[in-house]
Amino acid sequence: MLYMILGHDLPGSLDKRLAARPDHLRRLQELQDAGRLLLAGPLPAIDSEDPGDAGFTGSLIVAGFDSLEEARSWADADPYLAAGVYDHVTVKPFKKVLP
Repeated sequence: MLYMILGHDLPGSLDKRLAARPDHLRRLQELQDAGRLLLAGPLPAIDSEDPGDAGFTGSLIVAGFDSLEEARSWADADPYLAAGVYDHVTVKPFKKVLP
């Protein structure tokens, strides 16, 4: 089943985000390689693809896991959480309708 993982950034965490980004992307690549990643990306703090110093307010990941517990466990091990980028993470089942 698909699950939505929504990480909520702490204000002022852009430097921590940039430092932890390679490890975060490596885990996403593993999901992609396993055919489990539907989409992933950051949420810019302003209406721009490159928010610069404004940074981000979080990240959205939609991926397949065997259970909600597995999705939560995966999210709890995110390098952004360990690095103090995320204040908290929301994990919910997701039902893709379109496209």
